[in-house]
Amino acid sequence: MINTDWISKWAEYAPDKVAVSEYETGRSFSYSQLNNLANAFASYLLLNFGLSKGHRIAMLAENCLEYIILLSVAQKTGIILVPLNYRLTSREIDFLITDSEPSLLITEEKFAEKVNAREAYSRVPHRITLSGLQQFTSEIIEKGGNHQFSPVNVSDSDAVLIIYTSGTTAFPKGSVYTHGMMFWNSINTLMRLDITSGDRAINMAPPFHTGNWNVLLTPFLHHGAYTLIMKSFDADKVLEILENDKHTIFWAVPTMLKMMADSPAFERVDLSRIRYFVVGGEAMPVPLIEKWHNKGVPIRQGYGLTEVGPNVTSLNHEDAIRKAGSIGKPNFYYQTKLVNEQGEEVPANALGELILKGPTVTPGYWRNEEATRAAIVDGWFHTGDIMRIDEEGFLFVMDRIKNMYISGAENVYPAEVEYLLRNHPDIDAVAIIGVPDPKWGEAGMAFVVLKPGKQLQANELIEFCIGKLAKYKIPAHVRFMDELPKNDAGKIDRKKLKEISLNQ
Repeated sequence: MINTDWISKWAEYAPDKVAVSEYETGRSFSYSQLNNLANAFASYLLLNFGLSKGHRIAMLAENCLEYIILLSVAQKTGIILVPLNYRLTSREIDFLITDSEPSLLITEEKFAEKVNAREAYSRVPHRITLSGLQQFTSEIIEKGGNHQFSPVNVSDSDAVLIIYTSGTTAFPKGSVYTHGMMFWNSINTLMRLDITSGDRAINMAPPFHTGNWNVLLTPFLHHGAYTLIMKSFDADKVLEILENDKHTIFWAVPTMLKMMADSPAFERVDLSRIRYFVVGGEAMPVPLIEKWHNKGVPIRQGYGLTEVGPNVTSLNHEDAIRKAGSIGKPNFYYQTKLVNEQGEEVPANALGELILKGPTVTPGYWRNEEATRAAIVDGWFHTGDIMRIDEEGFLFVMDRIKNMYISGAENVYPAEVEYLLRNHPDIDAVAIIGVPDPKWGEAGMAFVVLKPGKQLQANELIEFCIGKLAKYKIPAHVRFMDELPKNDAGKIDRKKLKEISLNQ
């Protein structure tokens, strides 16, 4: 059994070292303060709310230090943290609350209207505001004292997080993230990125993304490093912080790095303390890699997914140009294979689906056995991503079995949007694909077949989605058709739709 109470260890080893800071407020917690706050809140939850191992705490709030306290509480108690996506609509959030059945819901006041009137919210036994939790935090710090808490027995297989992913079915799926997964992801990350307790990084991903928790934050907490929490990305501010705070590692998606490279501050900032940038989400264009390399900032690309890791592969910066487009090689504690539709391993340079096995593979989806059985077969997680591996063992993502597209670094699954649109009284059939977009990388295009005698304008379809879907999921383009193209199997031919979109 691994030790899951990481913060208490660093409170012992380096009590006065700052563990996390918050950019917008200037607040910061040392490792001893973070441990003391987690001990105090763990005791409060157990004594006042009757929460115990296995209960869920859901939180609807932007990135803040209270998430870090709750993570430590989860490691000490076995309580499961469920970060909710505040970019979703009330309808979508209602499903997440219904599905996860939290015993406590913490809501930032700015998002209260998204949940207050919903039935699922009224069924949550205990509800507090984020400001209430922050007041509790302030009082503990002001009063001082040394709060003690005896951690419960937590096993490697116990859940620490439930992170919801937009589903390839109509509704999101809750990916279960265990204490063992968190530990082994940290070890994988340490071994490929050479993380030390002297490292410093910014964390600005939204808290409902696995990247927020597991690309650098939890590996940093495990190794006693320092993290600055930001609520949102601003290219100029980030460049300034990287220089002034002497950060050593930074992770982002290519769109963010392009905005930083285009900033007037790019040429003048001193980033000599940066060991490298870690990039994921999509392949980074070679000219952009070269621009950062010329700045003296090495680029390391990788690949991951919520259900596994997420730090699955890494491409050393020495190979960034030579192996442009590659996601690198699998990290240390993984078994990987590329297989065809029959489950047979394919040779070098042939296309196959990436499947993974290892201690960072999720045990499954929360209360969704059907989805779990579909994704995990004989211990192998099926990613749905088509790849090839070259003669040197470097992996390249070629296509997606799932029809997901990425809009502004957000994963969008057409099935979820199609499910909603099929409920429109005038729509007979619909299919959605991702098409190139100059701002967001990709945006949705809806191909729509109307029912006989019905009329519908593109703006009316988009208005139908507003309030029911997060903005990034709403199709940016609409094309009406007499019928959708089908393949030999009678299924919608999405390749044909892609051709149509390119030729219009």
